[in-house]
Amino acid sequence: MKTFHLSKPELFHTLKDYNKQKFTADLMAGIIVGIVALPLAIAFGIASGVSPEKGILTAIIAGFAISAFGGSRVQIGGPTGAFIIIIYGIIQEYGLTGLAIATVLAGLFLILLGVLRLGTIIRYIPYPIIVGFTSGIALTIFSTQVKDLLGLHIEGSVPADFIEKWICYFQNFGTVDLATAAVGILSVVIIACTPFVSKKIPGSLVAIIVMTIAGIILNNQFGIHVDTIGDRFEINPAVPEADIPALDWERIKGLISPAITIAVLGAIESLLSATVADGIIGHRHDSNQELIGQGVANVLSPIFGGIPATGAIARTMTNINNGGKTPIAGIIHAIVLLLIYFFLMPYAKYIPMACLAGVLVVVSYNMSGWRTVRELMHNPKSDIFVLWLTFILTVIFDLTIAIEVGLMLACLLCMRRMAETTRVSVLTDEIDPTAETDLAENPNLEHLTIPKQVEVYEINGPYFFGIANKFEEVMARMKERPKVRIIRMRKVPFIDSTGMHNLTNLIKMSEKEGIKVILSGVNDYVRGILAKNGFNELIGEENICPNINVALEKAKVVQ
Repeated sequence: MKTFHLSKPELFHTLKDYNKQKFTADLMAGIIVGIVALPLAIAFGIASGVSPEKGILTAIIAGFAISAFGGSRVQIGGPTGAFIIIIYGIIQEYGLTGLAIATVLAGLFLILLGVLRLGTIIRYIPYPIIVGFTSGIALTIFSTQVKDLLGLHIEGSVPADFIEKWICYFQNFGTVDLATAAVGILSVVIIACTPFVSKKIPGSLVAIIVMTIAGIILNNQFGIHVDTIGDRFEINPAVPEADIPALDWERIKGLISPAITIAVLGAIESLLSATVADGIIGHRHDSNQELIGQGVANVLSPIFGGIPATGAIARTMTNINNGGKTPIAGIIHAIVLLLIYFFLMPYAKYIPMACLAGVLVVVSYNMSGWRTVRELMHNPKSDIFVLWLTFILTVIFDLTIAIEVGLMLACLLCMRRMAETTRVSVLTDEIDPTAETDLAENPNLEHLTIPKQVEVYEINGPYFFGIANKFEEVMARMKERPKVRIIRMRKVPFIDSTGMHNLTNLIKMSEKEGIKVILSGVNDYVRGILAKNGFNELIGEENICPNINVALEKAKVVQ
């Protein structure tokens, strides 16, 4: 009976040889990452349709859990831009309670994936799909921030549909508030220019400090008011109470699909972030343990008022660049945010909404990956098609549909490519073994003559449902019916149920026509599958030959 051996969180491994030097490095990195995470947590929370403190609570709770229970040494977790559109959509349809349930379910799915050791499967999601929906999310995030960035005065709420949203923007473009637009655009400029002055100081934090002061001056000295967080939200930095959402089956059924979307996206983003980090620090993360850590984080986060979270590439890179060595840095980052939450959160009400919009505009630009998209345009047309289809579905419809359709299409294209690489050929005269065997090992090989009334079929590749019909088409093109058919399967790595069904029908049909079928070169794995399906009794075990020489001799005897 197969058993599952769960590995320990990376934190346990790193504590074995932990010392003062590593703690000092983790302390400095954790403080810096905590400061960097602050504006992003607030911005992601508001953009997702929840209050700013929920964004910070997510960064605190999930950030701590991902570092404490994950499988990466330097991964930093928290709310990310990728979830904004999903969260906003779930809240609009199911409310905050629905979001909490979907997030808990997603966490349980992630834990299950890790326990079943399926972490590596996420790596097989085609890269064009990842790029397609990431770029689509980036454009969607940008679209949601135009109103706050420019201070547009729009009656009622902005339409949720992408096309209708932009029609609304163009219709109301004349209502731009110049002061708000100046704050928003200058925020983008400050964030973009800060790295040229210092790579360690987060540009988003500089923009928030400068623009908050500028907003206060504009309001007090000139009477020009720019909308702030305090105008829209009542900030209450209280200790959150645990609130486990009530799980009833009817509600769960409706939330399964968005929960799976959260889980898949969270798994992809966290493992992608951890893999990028591996290439820099030279240490390989445990993908299954990382999924468990992500799952624990997403179970705990909504219980304490948070939203979905995952590994964040930007914050993880900030951690690495500032000397973070172990998961302790991520835990310190969570503690720093906790202290800010209790002591500085009341001042967040003065932050201009246009400034936060500017932060998210930069985030969306960095997410867009336009350089990667440009490079992928040189790939096969099928990859380009999958990329743009996923992108369009993400923008026009939603991420759930984009992931489902993108994965389905990628699977179909993969199967088509497999079918194209599997070749079926027929030989009726002779076989040249020098073209397929190493002469250094077998120097005395001679050409093998195929007897009359014998056809040799060579299957080169997997014998699955995508190739079964191709085999029938090749045989149908043969005008004369032989007495013996030899099917060479030495290059068939596996056979599926459709291939088995096709092969069984071939033998039964051949028997009715008085044609004997002999198999040649079947490997042990495929032979085991044939035996389990009663194939030995159907064809006769003596007609499953180890190589083509034995098969040809057998064909002569049959004749």
